Amino acid sequence: MQKRFGIDIDGTVTCPTSLVPHINKAFQLDITLDDLTEYEITECLNIPKDSFYKWFVEAEPQIYSESPLAKGAKPVLSKWVDEHELYFISARSETLLDVTKTWFNTFKINYHHIELIGSHDKVGTAQKHNIDLFFEDKHDNAVDISEELNIPVILFDTPYNRKPSPKNVIRVHNWQEAEQWVENWLRMENEIKKEA
Repeated sequence: MQKRFGIDIDGTVTCPTSLVPHINKAFQLDITLDDLTEYEITECLNIPKDSFYKWFVEAEPQIYSESPLAKGAKPVLSKWVDEHELYFISARSETLLDVTKTWFNTFKINYHHIELIGSHDKVGTAQKHNIDLFFEDKHDNAVDISEELNIPVILFDTPYNRKPSPKNVIRVHNWQEAEQWVENWLRMENEIKKEA
């Protein structure tokens, strides 16, 4: 049974540590992912907001082009692209579409659609595309999508998203756990359909 998956890119398909070496180099720090306990980085690091965002906007193309792929993502996505529809929905600015597509090509990650919405509010985009299941690393996004659209959201565990979540937000630690959950979910959906 084919489903349409909405998939965030940064911290979900890319490794959550992607930003860390760039932050360390730009601000002469020595942090690790464990130091990033808030999604808003300036809330957990002693960096003025203005200078951080000025740097980030300038550095974005380089950061995204050099982001490592999340461990275990490729085999799962490569399998799913033949079985489901993969819609990558990101808060990145639309001006970064070429950089983003080049990254997908470099890592040979196939997709059906990429949409860069320039905002963290993904509810409307997920609704517009009739997404059945979402994959995310930002806690409030995961909660909003699951509650407003009444769909399950897989939340990839990181130090910056460990707040409590409603039952429709499923925390996983890697892509293998995500794949296992999806297989069980599809099996249950099929059984419900048979009984109907």
